[in-house]
Order: sequence, then C-alpha cells, then structure tokens
Amino acid sequence: MSTTTTTPMSRMTSLARAELTLLGRSKGTLVAALFVPLVLPLSVRSAAEEMDLAEAGLTPGTVVLPAAVGFSLLFAVYSALVGVFVVRREELVLKRLRTGELRDAEILGGSALPSVLTGLVQCLVLAVACAVLLDMSAPSAPHLAVLGLVLGLVMCAALAAVTAAFTRTAESAQVTPMPLLIVSMIGSGMFVPLELLPDRVASVCELLPLTPVVALVRGGWTGDLSAAETIGALATAVAWILLAVFAVRRRFRWEPRH
Repeated sequence: MSTTTTTPMSRMTSLARAELTLLGRSKGTLVAALFVPLVLPLSVRSAAEEMDLAEAGLTPGTVVLPAAVGFSLLFAVYSALVGVFVVRREELVLKRLRTGELRDAEILGGSALPSVLTGLVQCLVLAVACAVLLDMSAPSAPHLAVLGLVLGLVMCAALAAVTAAFTRTAESAQVTPMPLLIVSMIGSGMFVPLELLPDRVASVCELLPLTPVVALVRGGWTGDLSAAETIGALATAVAWILLAVFAVRRRFRWEPRH
C-alpha cells in the first residue's frame, strides 16, 4: 500500500490551476485586468508631454513605463484579487479548502497565483513595449526594477486580501478597491512624478504603498536613486507588506459575512 505525499508547492499549483479556470470565465475581471492597464498609459503619455520633465531629469519614457507597471499591479493583481477572494469566500470555497490539507497561506497563495502571474507577464510586456515605442535605453540599474516589481506583486496580493476582509459582497468588491486605486494613481508618481510636486506633498506621497514600487522601477531605468533613497524605498515597501500580512492574519474572513 502506497501513500501519495504532496508538497506545499504542488498543492498551491493544483489550486492555482483550478483558480485560473474560474478566472477565465469571469469576463468582467478579465477586461479590467487585461485591457485597462493597456489603455491608461496612453493618457499618462499625453500628460507627460505637457510637463517640464527635463528639469527633473526625466523623459516621457521614464514616466510612462513605471506608470504602466503600476497600473498592471493595481488592476491585474490588486483589484482582480479583491474580487477573487470575496467571491470564493461567499461561495464557501475558502471554507471547504480549509477542511483539507491546505494551510491558510497555501490557500491564499494558490488563489492569488494566477492573478500575480498575469500581472507579472503584463508588466514585462508593457515594459518592453514602452522601451521600444518610446525609444528608451537599457535600464541603468535593472536589479532595482526587478526588486520593485517583485515587491509590488507581493504587496498588491497582500493588500487585496486585506481589502477583501472588509468587503461584504461580490458587488461591493467593485467599490472597495477604489480608494487605493485613486490614491495610488494620483499620489504614487504614476500620473505626476513626485519630483514635480512640492517637497512637503512629495514627502507625504512617498509613504503611500505603491510609491516605492514606482520609484524603484523608475530608478532602475534612470540610475538616479541614491543608496539612501533605495534603502528608504525598500524599507517602505517591506513595511507595507509586513503590515498587510499582519492584518490578513488578524482580520481575514474565511466565511461569508452576516
């Protein structure tokens, strides 16, 4: 008599495959995740052409590319995952999964994996497209861009779980992500680089969740981030991730809210 031993990775992969099938059936989620991030960078490019970027040592490319990455993280990962977590909770899928051998972290990780991979691929495609279409040179510090992207993917997945904890229904999942979406697009350097903002305003915006991600991706191309700025961005991003993980452990709901 033989027994089959499964590993955490194999269990998460199996769950991710099932989640990918369900995600493909949600047309609304797919449209928001796949097409919205492709359209928004066009508006950023139009706005960038009206800014005095040379004074800040920037180009349209170094504004549009980090913004495109930010849009993918917000829509393909964060917003999409809020809906995924809430719908699976309301359908009692999460509750049933907890009765098996899957651990809580594996359930959340496996459920998030398809959206995270979608966001990763989309970010890479948009980065290549921006580099080619906007005639950008190779990144001066590619390791910073990679760090920013990885931290952004983890952060957005964790923040999605936090938001889902405070979201009552699948319908309200269309609304609850909006505050972070709006604040990030306005204040995280996606539409307007922080270098062009007043110093006091920029100092506050530097503390927003997506700001260090945008700063690291942009710094990866420009090579202008100092050691202190890099450490500050990394510390801010890690702090948000740890805070989000703590909130998920304390507040995430596995059963429908009554």
